[in-house]
Amino acid sequence: MALARTRRRERGVDYWPGFVDALSTLLLAIMFLLSVFVLAQFLLSREITGKDEVLTRLNSQINELTQLLALERSNTQDAEDQLANLQASLQAAETERSRLEQLLSQGAGADAAAEEEIGTLSGALDEERQISQRALSQVELLNQQIAALRKQIGALEGALEVSEARDRESSTKIADLGRRLNVALAQRVQELNRYRSDFFGRLREILSDRENIRIVGDRFVFQSEVLFPSGSEVINDAGRTEMAKLAEAIIDLQKEIPPEINWVLRVDGHTDNVPLSGTGRYRDNWELSSARATSVVKYLISQGVPASRLVAAGFGEFQPLVEGDTLDARNKNRRIELKLTER
Repeated sequence: MALARTRRRERGVDYWPGFVDALSTLLLAIMFLLSVFVLAQFLLSREITGKDEVLTRLNSQINELTQLLALERSNTQDAEDQLANLQASLQAAETERSRLEQLLSQGAGADAAAEEEIGTLSGALDEERQISQRALSQVELLNQQIAALRKQIGALEGALEVSEARDRESSTKIADLGRRLNVALAQRVQELNRYRSDFFGRLREILSDRENIRIVGDRFVFQSEVLFPSGSEVINDAGRTEMAKLAEAIIDLQKEIPPEINWVLRVDGHTDNVPLSGTGRYRDNWELSSARATSVVKYLISQGVPASRLVAAGFGEFQPLVEGDTLDARNKNRRIELKLTER
């Protein structure tokens, strides 16, 4: 029983006071630590504040030093620029000094050359004086010659007046001869026109029965079909008959025209505007027209007409009687023309 009571007493021990003591002790320790922390924080704040002030002062000093450094650099650049300018000025001064030295040396040489030139000019001046003296002598001689020439000119002027008078007389005579010559030429032309009219009149009488032969102005026109086959220069039989009549009329006319009239019968060949093929005997109408005119001239010569009174010419298709490309125009343009004219 007693043991049971003792055990119950042991189980009834109170721990709360010890716990309170421990908690109080812990609380005091925490408060102490907080006090220490606050104190340390205060001290640290003061230390940091002091360092910030020091850092601010250092930054200010750094800025001042930076400004001083920039100013120093600017001063250094200015000094370098001034130094470069001074060096350039020095170089220019040295160049100018070299130039002046060269000019000085050249001036010394120029003085010597000038003295030499002066000597040369002095010699030349003496020579010029001598030449002037000789020139004065020559001028005197020329004056004498001019006086003699004036006398000769006077004599020539007299002769010229006589010659001009003769020229006026000659001009009058030449004008008179010109008028006489014009009158004589006009008479010759009139005579030739009269003989041409007689000649054409005889031809008209001889050849009046042919429609393809007619007079156009001062020309007697034979259509080519009367004398030649197409594309040929050989005179056909009918053409020879007509040309024989023509030759007889020319021979009769020659007997009547005075020998001092230098006349010719011009035979002109003409074609139409149809070009030749170029593969035949003649390449173009120029050759064909010339060949036909030549054939007529040669036939007239064979009939007794003097060759000196005949002229052959070919005009191709370039002198048409009628403009156009019609069949009638081409027929009229293919022709042989006879014209009595002066040589």
